[in-house]
Amino acid sequence: MQENQEKARRPRVVPRIVIVGAGFGGLAATQALARTPAEVVVLDRRNHHLFQPLLYQVATAGLSPADIAWPIRGILRSQSNVTVQLGSVRGVDLSAREVMVGDARLGYDYLVIATGARHAYFGHDDWEKFAPGLKRIEDATTIRRRILLAFEMAECGRDPAERRRLLNFVIVGGGATGVEMAGAIAELARKALASDFRHIDPREARIVLVEAGPRLLPSFPPELSEFARRSLEKLGAEVLLGKAVTGCDADGVAVGDARIEAETVIWAAGVMASPAATWLGAECDKAGRVIVERDFSVKGHPEIFVVGDTAHFSEGERMLPGVAPAAKQAGQYVARVIDRRVRGQKAPAPFRYRDWGNLATIGRKSAIVAMGRLSFKGWLAWVFWSVAHIYFLIGLRNRIVVALNWLWSYVTFERGARLITGIDAEDVQASRDALRKAS
Repeated sequence: MQENQEKARRPRVVPRIVIVGAGFGGLAATQALARTPAEVVVLDRRNHHLFQPLLYQVATAGLSPADIAWPIRGILRSQSNVTVQLGSVRGVDLSAREVMVGDARLGYDYLVIATGARHAYFGHDDWEKFAPGLKRIEDATTIRRRILLAFEMAECGRDPAERRRLLNFVIVGGGATGVEMAGAIAELARKALASDFRHIDPREARIVLVEAGPRLLPSFPPELSEFARRSLEKLGAEVLLGKAVTGCDADGVAVGDARIEAETVIWAAGVMASPAATWLGAECDKAGRVIVERDFSVKGHPEIFVVGDTAHFSEGERMLPGVAPAAKQAGQYVARVIDRRVRGQKAPAPFRYRDWGNLATIGRKSAIVAMGRLSFKGWLAWVFWSVAHIYFLIGLRNRIVVALNWLWSYVTFERGARLITGIDAEDVQASRDALRKAS
């Protein structure tokens, strides 16, 4: 370790660009720096890049984790100026221009922070153990386990009231993740699992989507939001609008003055930026996003850039949305800024976001698409959504596997990844007892 620290502090022949985070923004920046005469170091807490838009399909047994995740080293193996390092950043020494990684320090000439976002429970962090969010593969497999275990425990149960509680599923938050999760769970219960059990009817499962705002999917036009609500209700899901969750424990949630008893609660209501603002001592917004300059640099530190869900970037009165295309475009722009500085050239033209539109799927054969003045819904939108997501996957293998999985599911209604992992029958009751004790 001492040898690595000494190596990191030696005089450098070419500038060193450190990129923290290999999500959409960080990976886009790294790949755009392929021809830059610089040493690029990519730091990430995990060894894989994750295609988060399809994470809900892992959580609902539609895809396996390997279908939507790729080793970072594999993606960047042909980029000769890149070194990949596994590590967790605990801070940044601004005066020394060093990133603190565990017990080591890594010097930089330019620093790009693309560390994404985490779940936000609006001051109720104790709810996380009862209502997991969906940001990582581990989150998806945890939710998948809880969903499938609920059906298994209901099959073995004898108390009708407990069976009903086990077959209640509550999703908190009516954004894209919440809508897609609600639709996927409804289809899982009413189609894929419909004939698998002998003592329960999975089609009797109650799926409730709770949204504090007046409509679902507020970033979409109102008519598409209404279509999404009607589509969910056709699938058998309940949609509660204008209702906020006021309590959450191991046995369910409180929604206003009412209570929904449920074994499985999923959180999709909000996000909070990574602690990058704390590392940098930078100004941030209420969600913890670093307020950046027009070139995504941090005020007073032109050598430090922040992109993706960690950045607060405004074009006039409009803030850059926290979606994958925005993060990729920001990462590519920052790479151009750095490349021109390294080469001694003038800065590129100011950043302009190209909005390719919003997409969300509600279930099999149903989706909504909003692209500027153009919007459409239903089966055609679902085909467009499917093609777009397959196109943005990394690697031919993954595109083929996901396309074949979706085709098989479309024809047969089957879900091939219905695996309960990380726990066995003896651990189930102990896990439930621990959650109840915590509440």
